[in-house]
Amino acid sequence: MKKLIWLLAFFTVVIFHAQDINPVAWKTSVEKISDKEYNLVATAIIKDGWHLYSQEVMEGPAATAFMYDDSAGGFTLVGNTAENEGKTIEDPVFKLKVKTFIGEVVFKQKVNIEGKPNPINATVEYMVGNTSKVLPVSSADLMFDLKNVAAAPEKKGIKTAAATETENTADRGLLAIFLLSFFSGFAALLTPCVFPMIPMTVSFFTKQSKTKAAGIRNATIYGISIIVIYVILGSLVTGIFGADSLNALSTNVWFNLIFFILLIIFAISFLGAFDIVLPSKFANKVDSQADRGGMVGIFFMALTLAVVSFSCTGPIVGTLLVQAASKGGIAPIVGMLGFSTAIALPFSLFAAFPGWLNALPKSGSWLNTVKVVLGFLELALAFKFLSNADLVLQLHWLEREVFLAIWIAIFGSLALYLFGKITLPHDSPLNFISVGRLCLGIIVLSFTIYLIPGLWGAQLKLISGFPPPMNYSESPKGVGGGAGKANGTDIASALPEGAESGPHDIPTFHDYNKGIAYAKKVGKPVMLDFTGYACVNCRKMEEKVWPDEKVLNHLKNDVVVVSLYVDDKRELPENERFKSEITGKEIEYTGQKWSEFQILKYQTNAQPYYVLIDHEGNNLNAPTAYNPDINAYQNWLEDGIKKFKK
Repeated sequence: MKKLIWLLAFFTVVIFHAQDINPVAWKTSVEKISDKEYNLVATAIIKDGWHLYSQEVMEGPAATAFMYDDSAGGFTLVGNTAENEGKTIEDPVFKLKVKTFIGEVVFKQKVNIEGKPNPINATVEYMVGNTSKVLPVSSADLMFDLKNVAAAPEKKGIKTAAATETENTADRGLLAIFLLSFFSGFAALLTPCVFPMIPMTVSFFTKQSKTKAAGIRNATIYGISIIVIYVILGSLVTGIFGADSLNALSTNVWFNLIFFILLIIFAISFLGAFDIVLPSKFANKVDSQADRGGMVGIFFMALTLAVVSFSCTGPIVGTLLVQAASKGGIAPIVGMLGFSTAIALPFSLFAAFPGWLNALPKSGSWLNTVKVVLGFLELALAFKFLSNADLVLQLHWLEREVFLAIWIAIFGSLALYLFGKITLPHDSPLNFISVGRLCLGIIVLSFTIYLIPGLWGAQLKLISGFPPPMNYSESPKGVGGGAGKANGTDIASALPEGAESGPHDIPTFHDYNKGIAYAKKVGKPVMLDFTGYACVNCRKMEEKVWPDEKVLNHLKNDVVVVSLYVDDKRELPENERFKSEITGKEIEYTGQKWSEFQILKYQTNAQPYYVLIDHEGNNLNAPTAYNPDINAYQNWLEDGIKKFKK
């Protein structure tokens, strides 16, 4: 009993800690000026002891930046986003005078509406600090609902705001992890190791509970126990690796290779080659404790479920922990919370209301089909980790065409399996294909066909960030090399000395000093692109934003692009090595050099991270990070270029 209470207390502390991870909450409202004019109002509520940096910060911390999603059209921005007066302080961390806000600050953006006043989505990126530290750049999704705003009555020249608050979603990556894990939990329910245990559990609680109220209470304790068990697992992963260092593993070669092997093992297990099970002695010992009465017995029943179903849930849990670990922070805890909630809900509900069992489908061969489909998906995901390792080492073993060929083979095989053309060890004879299986097969086959043009240079935007980039391939200029020519001239031969052909044939330097020297020679500003070979968001920017006609024109003709890869594993010459000011260790690799430079100069290690600078290294405007809004990125480029020309 005491042990269970301690575990529940621990679980509560973990959840409250997760909610307290960000000291800024955002809310939105809308002010109606006229039928066509509105003010979008974003209010930041800052916890005591913290300060938020202004939009006007030019060096040191990252400036607050708003990006408004106008991909659907319907509105135009009028001027820049206005902010409160704020207070200029001598920042204790950056040792610079910077404009900050404390307590609460209001930002306003005027817009003109074209047509119906539809909701407007936006993203704000910001950095906060206190007297001893600063947190990494965070982001929050904002929504301004213009539909439900009535004409605002005037009072002393002030417009009344019609409030439409939105919760702060600064850790939207955590929300994605939770949802992915939640749906993975439901997938785990539909496997042969878990689904048949639902009626067995219901039968136990029906016999053991003397009243309906006791049955509901015991079922609730059982569900909470399942959640506690898996959250403890996520907490152990976070505790072992460290919340602040997990995301650094995403570009680590050994991390990616180890998890490639793990996922291959998980996939082969799901495909039916063997089962991954825990030692029988351990399972029997846990099961014997379930015979104890009261809350402790119920807790060990939940632990027995986790142990007995490990052959099906283990690979899914392992995959989720791998994905969560690469996100960093408390992502493993959030992932296990989502997974266990999905597992616990059906067991608790059916145990509390056994009559619902009549609505459940019967166990059958379809359970193994679910398991096999998950195996194919894990197999495809495994090669993403192998690709990361290959990119970081620049071995060119798993280039874009090879990666896509493997995915085409995997998903093509899955389509054949769903159509009944391939059978695996634990499959039952298939007399006919159900409508659901047929529909899923058609979807998988369509996706497979979609991948095929990628072998000849198609961008494949639906999966941007997963395959290696376009320039990391056997035919980076497309089949026949036609994409590498302009007006009959080979682009490679026209590159400046020291530059390479980057994404979309943008002349790109990978050395800061060479890029600055060339920029001085041609009289252009420099765009520093802090990136990584294994950075998914970097690839998304390069494949979705950079190809835009206006953006690409600026990158090719108006700035000098210097891409600095922070995970570049090439060894530095002995005479270029130095002692890190951050860790005190020797900087041995090129990527370490650029990572050190980024942290010391810009106090952030986020990728992608873009900075427009002049020839002396001074910022032309506030740096920006991952931002899929093409217009916002274009405006940022044009603003910096304009300031350089003044």
